[in-house]
Amino acid sequence: MHEIEPYYRWRDDYVAAEDEQSPFYGAEYSEFEFDKQIYNFLLHPQWDSFGSNTLYLKVLFADYDHNFSIIEFIGEWNDAINNDIMLLKREVVEVMLAAGINKFILIGENILNFHASDDCYYEEWFQEIEDGWIAGINFRHHVIEEFKNANIDYYINFGGLLDDMSWRNHKPIQVFRAIEEQLTKRLH
Repeated sequence: MHEIEPYYRWRDDYVAAEDEQSPFYGAEYSEFEFDKQIYNFLLHPQWDSFGSNTLYLKVLFADYDHNFSIIEFIGEWNDAINNDIMLLKREVVEVMLAAGINKFILIGENILNFHASDDCYYEEWFQEIEDGWIAGINFRHHVIEEFKNANIDYYINFGGLLDDMSWRNHKPIQVFRAIEEQLTKRLH
């Protein structure tokens, strides 16, 4: 796992540590010291911690004109023991909501497992975005099934193009527009 680093090709367009509105503004990273881990597995030092012991993330892009962010995750999403959604909501999402972000693209291809608890924080997040949305892209099939079993797919959009999206060869605004188009089609 230590060789899996957050997607870096958009760094010319956005760096969360340099964004004064980012929850990770001013963060400093070591290229040589592995200071994060999930269980006994070391993680690449570029991942950001938001308080969970098993889930890390990287805000790859935030666009305050179009009100969207793209966040990549790695690890085990565990609401049952670690209450990861509460930590994510309080430490990351609320900061972004205050900055005007109301559309969230969650990249989940490096999420290994999901363990549900209740859906209160998902519901709260969903209600606070008003005319926005939350889209989960490239989550593993068994992880999506766990989200669905807990009825969290009511709050986070999965399925169709979102489950197998080629996003790395596009600019962030192109990824956003493709997802927004898919979600708009679903509403009509």
